[in-house]
Amino acid sequence: MMRALEPKLFGYIWRYSRRDQLAICIVVLASLPFYFASLDLPRRIVNDAITGKAFERGNATAPFLGLTVHWPGWLGGGESRIFSGFEVGRTELLLGLSGLFLALVLINGAFKFWINLQKGVLGERMLRRLRFQLFSLMLRFTPETQGEVKASETATIIRDEVEPIGSFIGDAIVVPVFLGTQAATALAFILMQNVWLGLVAGGMVGVQMVVIPRLRREIIRLSRRRQLASRTFAGRVGEVLEGLETVTANAAGRWERAEIGGRLHGLYDLRLRIYRRKFAVKYLNNLLAQVTPFLFYAIGGLFALKGQLDIGQLVAVLAAYRDLPPPLKELIDWDQQRLDVEVKYETVAAHFAPHRLRPAEPSLEAEPPHLVGPLTTEGLSLRDPQGGRGIEIADLSLDLPARAALVSPGSGLARQLAQAIAGLVPPQAGALRAGSQDLMALPAEARARRIAYCGPVPVLFPGSLRDNLLYGLRWRAKAGALQRQLGRRDRYLAEALRTGNPVETADDPWIDCTALGLPDADALDARMLDLLGRLGMEDDLYRFGLQALSSVTHDTPAGMRMIQARDYLRRHFAEAGMAGLVIPFAQGSYNPQATVAENLLFGVPRDPRLKGPALATDPRFRAALARAGLLDDLAAMGVRLARGLIEIFRDLPPGHPLFRRFSLIDPDELPDLTQRLAGIRGDGRLSQPDNETFLALTLPYIEPRQRLGLLTPAMRSRIVGARFFVQQALQGPDGHGIEPYDPARINPLASVLDNLLFGRIDVARMHGEVEIQSQVRAAVRAFDLEAGIRRRGLEFEVGNRGRHLSARQQAAVDLVRALLRRPDILLVDGTAAALEGGLGRLVAALDPDMAETSLIAVAGPGEAACLPEQVTVARAGETRTMEPAVASG
Repeated sequence: MMRALEPKLFGYIWRYSRRDQLAICIVVLASLPFYFASLDLPRRIVNDAITGKAFERGNATAPFLGLTVHWPGWLGGGESRIFSGFEVGRTELLLGLSGLFLALVLINGAFKFWINLQKGVLGERMLRRLRFQLFSLMLRFTPETQGEVKASETATIIRDEVEPIGSFIGDAIVVPVFLGTQAATALAFILMQNVWLGLVAGGMVGVQMVVIPRLRREIIRLSRRRQLASRTFAGRVGEVLEGLETVTANAAGRWERAEIGGRLHGLYDLRLRIYRRKFAVKYLNNLLAQVTPFLFYAIGGLFALKGQLDIGQLVAVLAAYRDLPPPLKELIDWDQQRLDVEVKYETVAAHFAPHRLRPAEPSLEAEPPHLVGPLTTEGLSLRDPQGGRGIEIADLSLDLPARAALVSPGSGLARQLAQAIAGLVPPQAGALRAGSQDLMALPAEARARRIAYCGPVPVLFPGSLRDNLLYGLRWRAKAGALQRQLGRRDRYLAEALRTGNPVETADDPWIDCTALGLPDADALDARMLDLLGRLGMEDDLYRFGLQALSSVTHDTPAGMRMIQARDYLRRHFAEAGMAGLVIPFAQGSYNPQATVAENLLFGVPRDPRLKGPALATDPRFRAALARAGLLDDLAAMGVRLARGLIEIFRDLPPGHPLFRRFSLIDPDELPDLTQRLAGIRGDGRLSQPDNETFLALTLPYIEPRQRLGLLTPAMRSRIVGARFFVQQALQGPDGHGIEPYDPARINPLASVLDNLLFGRIDVARMHGEVEIQSQVRAAVRAFDLEAGIRRRGLEFEVGNRGRHLSARQQAAVDLVRALLRRPDILLVDGTAAALEGGLGRLVAALDPDMAETSLIAVAGPGEAACLPEQVTVARAGETRTMEPAVASG
């Protein structure tokens, strides 16, 4: 159960990372004695070894590694000897102290490396936690919040705005402790050498730590304004992108560009003001940092001349001060970052404020109860879409299971009631029950399991048909799936637990076929195909499956039947005088309905990098063409092709139908082609980049489609002759770089239709494609292949928001996604209107085996006649009827 964010940044940090922060701070404190020792060693090297202070009484040796604490006069003076050390000579003392200094440098460096690494790891873990929390809170947005916020703004917050917050969390406590203790250690060391120099250093530190942060407050205020302006800018860009068709249709591009230009100017002005303030503060900070060495040289030099400070102490003070400004500067930068990040965090927390969220609910562990008995309302008050007082509707009762239409002539009360039943819009008051079960008290997950809602606009996600159909069945990953996996899973599981992320992954088995009353995944596929067929998508699935890659091999029963169907079709076409309608793949001939690349390869490359324009740049492919004497000729053919296309498209607008017919280039590529053509040398020879560009233009060329007359019989013969060189050059390490066309095998990289026909349809023959498709369908049914092909159709990619599907197909997918869950109540709000046959088709689809599922549809007067019951949803005090629907006509 995900709780709301803490309102303050450091409350959030302390709650989720205090153990890690304290562990790193302990290591920081452990590093201080080594750091202090590294500050003191330069004094000993200069005084004891170089100037010979340790040998000034005629001693031949001096102690090495002796541990003595010299107390300053203001602390009582004197010294405390902890360890007497080893007696060594002057040279040995110099080398020993220098080596000890180097060792301390390495030790301090190791401490810094470990501390910085752990800070980074902690920051990344907390960033992962924060992003996941924000995503989880987003799932709890109330309907009112969903209407207020923009999707692009919320996505920008989760993706970009929390990035600096996560980075800062690792530094939040460790950095001030680490840098502060280092600065304090250096300052204490300076005080121990000379109290006046220590007071000078302390005074400058105080000015930097007090004055600079105050000057930076205006930068913070401007940064907050810039953050909000950037967020609204992203939201505006998202709005334009979502409504791009409307912008184009209304020729509003000029105004939109001007509007965006104004927003960008505002962002630029804020940035400029931030930069001015920022660099002014930086100048002052650098000035203060440079004044302190001047005072040290002047004051320290006077003390040295008076004998109150020896040279070694002055060198040590200067060395210690050299280490003082960097941590101070980083502390000031940390404070600046803290203020900035606190503003960002509070802005993010406000976006996900508790009042914008639905109440948190525990995860559903047990199977929710079925909804039985009458569906009743008592004093139910629905939210007024216009923001007024709640609308109280008349009480109603509907026996379940039912086939009923909700109607509300002249108002949207029927739709609001359906959304309230589904839990999408919570009622403001009253009771909503199914038998004794209070639907308003039912957890959202339980309600979604028992009540399915299909709205007027189906929402599909990028992915396959299968992915979208199964979306409503991914309730819970199977128990024990995590423990059965080894290796990386153990690390994944540990990191998930440390960051508050789910231990399940999208790759775990989520669908429980047994709970659906089905034995296995094959039965689930059959169920999907059956329901889609009932709603009119049988032919669509077949068509999608024909264009999909084959999923069977020649040595499987289905593959053998496909090869038999291929042989049958070849004989049937020959006997029926239709052989010319399909041009077969033949090793010794050119297939004019295939591209130049397909004819050169005579198969499909297994490596995806050898598909499309990338093939023209592959060194092995180019060497094979050069060996066959075709490289320059095919590139020259591309030059002629480019000139022809430029001549055709020169005066055409970008959306002209000819661009779709001549699909070799995009309209945006025309200027580049024109420039390359103009740069061709007089002798016609091409540079390698130009050669690759024009070769890539030639490879997808199909003569009957583009009809530019570039493929002469002689060129076709040469292309066929080059196949051996190309296939030999592109063989992979296993000797199988290309999946060849073989009449006795199934090509898994070719479409199902290509495998059935073992060739291409001659689209130049009028009505030829329709006749061939009809004969293929008959053969598919005769050899029991249609179910498998329709099953392959489930892998069809629906595109962004399902744009590769028609409105009818989107509606069918949305309804089947709901029906697969076997809900107790199916609420349909306008979805069925896009089906062929409308609501009546859906009623007929439910009748065979889903009598226990109640169908409640928001319907107009004409649609309501398809259902046996009709319920009028009205305001309290108005007339409400519940009667059998009257069939129209």
